[in-house]
Amino acid sequence: MGFTVGRPVGGAVIRNKVRRRLRHIVRERLHRLPAGSLLVVRANPKAATARNDELAADLDAVLDRLLRREVKRRK
Repeated sequence: MGFTVGRPVGGAVIRNKVRRRLRHIVRERLHRLPAGSLLVVRANPKAATARNDELAADLDAVLDRLLRREVKRRK
């Protein structure tokens, strides 16, 4: 897994805080991904002020959409 948190998110301290928060949230969801998956999470500026539950909900929505697409592709 990888994270991209660019300067528009904020200064270095803010970007590192966002990266740590995202790492924690993603770690709890890695079991949902197929073995051998590669995941890159790109944070937008709203991530700096979002609550953890909002970040988690956004990530869950994206993972749900990606996993549904993967299931359709396998059929």
